Amino acid sequence: MMVTMADLTDAVRTFLSEGTRTGKLGWVAPDGRPLVAPIWFVVEGDDLLFNTGAGTAKGRAIARDPRLVLTVDLERPPYGFVQVQGVAEIIDDLPEVRRVATLAGGRYMGAERAEEFGERNGVPGEWAIRLRPTKVIAALDVTAEP
Repeated sequence: MMVTMADLTDAVRTFLSEGTRTGKLGWVAPDGRPLVAPIWFVVEGDDLLFNTGAGTAKGRAIARDPRLVLTVDLERPPYGFVQVQGVAEIIDDLPEVRRVATLAGGRYMGAERAEEFGERNGVPGEWAIRLRPTKVIAALDVTAEP
């Protein structure tokens, strides 16, 4: 069953936080082409946080238009997905950039390497992005009986 909401429910927050599922971040290029790239992210309350370089395609796109979409899926039974549409806030405060990079590094590479990723990605020219949901679409068990 597909559910549409404006905030993250506990079930959606759990789905987004489990394991090391990557997010697929979508944005619109300056010429109107839709683009998607995989990202590491963490959930904090109802927001999703990730890092990107200010000069990357993602960074330039977010500075130009903060509207983004992030999809996370489960690629095995019972199959499922969450799509988060939202507005991004750019954070260039280095301690906060490093904090987000450390959290993401810990999630995807393990606690023993969290600081390494925080140091590597918490540097000038890198941003933390806070995606605030405006619409959430979720189907957490695609194989369920109707």
